[in-house]
Amino acid sequence: MSAQPVHPHGPRRIPRNAEGIAAALSGERRREFHAELLVAAPDEAKGVLLRWWGRATLAADDDRGPRVAVALAGQMPTVSVGEMLERRRAAGLPM
Repeated sequence: MSAQPVHPHGPRRIPRNAEGIAAALSGERRREFHAELLVAAPDEAKGVLLRWWGRATLAADDDRGPRVAVALAGQMPTVSVGEMLERRRAAGLPM
């Protein structure tokens, strides 16, 4: 028996590496990603990967339309840093 949900919620997880990012992008976006990564200096490559990982994650989110609309309208729920730290502390997560 599996503990995994039958219908997972949220966007699918995109690996934070060049292969995972490229697999989540299609067509012209994938070519743009590869071109930018190939010309990046070693100290710039991490920034390129992080920027494109965000884009790939958004592209993989089937519910992105409503999420973007809520964010642009300034109605995205927020949590204070103190509340987030308290949640992590209560869950036994690293601080």
